[in-house]
Amino acid sequence: MATSAARPRLLFWARAALAALLGAAVVAAAAPARAAAAGGGDRPAAPAQPREAGLLLFAAASLSDALAEIDHAFTARTGIPVSASFAASSVLAKQIEAGAPADVFFSADRDWIDYLEQRALLTPGSRRELLGNALVLIAPADSAVRLNIAPGFDLAGALGSGRLATADPDSVPAGKYARAALTRLGVWARVSDRLARAENVRTALEYVARGDAALGIVYGTDARAEPRVRVVAVFPADTHPPITYPLALTASARPGSARFADFMASETAREIFVRRGFVVLDSRPEPK
Repeated sequence: MATSAARPRLLFWARAALAALLGAAVVAAAAPARAAAAGGGDRPAAPAQPREAGLLLFAAASLSDALAEIDHAFTARTGIPVSASFAASSVLAKQIEAGAPADVFFSADRDWIDYLEQRALLTPGSRRELLGNALVLIAPADSAVRLNIAPGFDLAGALGSGRLATADPDSVPAGKYARAALTRLGVWARVSDRLARAENVRTALEYVARGDAALGIVYGTDARAEPRVRVVAVFPADTHPPITYPLALTASARPGSARFADFMASETAREIFVRRGFVVLDSRPEPK
């Protein structure tokens, strides 16, 4: 019989042996599954797991309201679910460049589509321009500001001690359009240091809506969607590059992405875009 001093050692080794046996059993049970997944052993290799069945859409923030409605209609018709990420086109393009698994990119300008196309990150021949928009000057709904947009107009005076909300003019399409318009009109130098720079156009809209900025420059569709602001004036179309929304499939687009792109040009989508204030353009693929 083991002495009292030896009993703890015997108990330790018994437990260790039991643990080893149990561990070996788990490893043996798991080995066939691992071998099948790796294509090794006597069992046939398991087929590669498909990517998630739905589609991932990256789209400019100004499209969020319209696309929420259109995505729902597309899923109802096709059974293909759509997940959407809305942000500045610049941010989304950089994320795609970094490897984000987007299937469709819907930009608020041509520059960021060009950026991805030049890096071979889009499906050749899938690019098409779908929409147009207007650029507007907005104020909080209860503001008494009145302005006519014309060369040299007194935007700085209208701001008073307040700020002008815009999307970042260094990268975000809405901000770039705003800077182009104000430069063409000869007033950019007088307000460029008065900006409330926003990460995207919807954030600029929110700055004005809650009174954090005296005035703002956004798309006409954004102003239409926000009852807390009013349109002071519309920028003439010849003061800035045409506001266009190109769509393209990414180079890694999953099956169903082309159906989604085609649906964006359908009568159902067209009705929603028009109701939301967009201008629907010729939606055929762009010639190469």
